[in-house]
Amino acid sequence: MAAPPDSPARPPAPPPRTTHGLVAVAVPSARVTRPVFGRHGFAEGALVTDWPAIVGAAIAHHALPVRIRFPAGERSGGTLIVKVASGAFALEMQHLEPLIVQRINGYFGWNAVARLRLIQGPLPERPRPAAPPPPPPLPDDSPAVEMLSLVEDPDLRAALTRLGGHIAARNRSK
Repeated sequence: MAAPPDSPARPPAPPPRTTHGLVAVAVPSARVTRPVFGRHGFAEGALVTDWPAIVGAAIAHHALPVRIRFPAGERSGGTLIVKVASGAFALEMQHLEPLIVQRINGYFGWNAVARLRLIQGPLPERPRPAAPPPPPPLPDDSPAVEMLSLVEDPDLRAALTRLGGHIAARNRSK
């Protein structure tokens, strides 16, 4: 509705700010991911982002959720399409299907998925975890250096040297 001609025009009101202070990253990220994941049937991106937590690291390493297809007009009892890395793992997934469906539905708290449909194909490359930093060196004046020279097994000596370096570094930081 337009303002009457004799009243001054008011500037538009700024949009209301609904968040004050610190906000969890998951809150605004849902607004960003919903349009992208929604095109693939994922109402929330949680199934994709929390896939390793839902099905376990071993399964998540060889399988990736692609899309959920629900029956017309329904938002439950859907078919989850999962891409698996190999035919051998697809067979394993068939045997684990009841457990996987139960875990997914338990995670969401409702019967979102009724069955799995498996497709085989390459999975995207996952970044490799960074190598752990080298252990701190064992101080030369430590009495452990002389005792470690008596250990004959080189693997055991290396492990004990690393342990001693970590203990010495922890004691130095206190």
